[in-house]
Amino acid sequence: QVQLVESGGGLVQAGGSLRLSCAASGPFLRRYKMGWFRQAPGKEREFVAAINWSGGSTYYEDSVKGRFTISRDNAKNTVYLQMNSLKPEDTAVYYCAANPPGGSYSERRNYDYWGQGTQVTVSL
Repeated sequence: QVQLVESGGGLVQAGGSLRLSCAASGPFLRRYKMGWFRQAPGKEREFVAAINWSGGSTYYEDSVKGRFTISRDNAKNTVYLQMNSLKPEDTAVYYCAANPPGGSYSERRNYDYWGQGTQVTVSL
């Protein structure tokens, strides 16, 4: 059974930075693709970033390109999302997701395992 636990959320001023972590447990995780999604109040959960099993390929939603960086440490079974130059519109609950390889990296339906989420609030 795969379990994902996010941490690192909080309140930050616009222009600031946060680093989210996703600690994963379960079999074969080192071969899984990992993703970050977010959901703002009243909105659908949307793709933010994803990374393949080796860390050699990364994918980003257009609005976070150049500001967010996804990475993973397979020895620690942990995925990170470094968020810089944060904007109020980045405010959301951020979710970590995992799935075996295959399928699109940016579609929610291609991830079977989800964390409980961590709140990120960016103030003016």
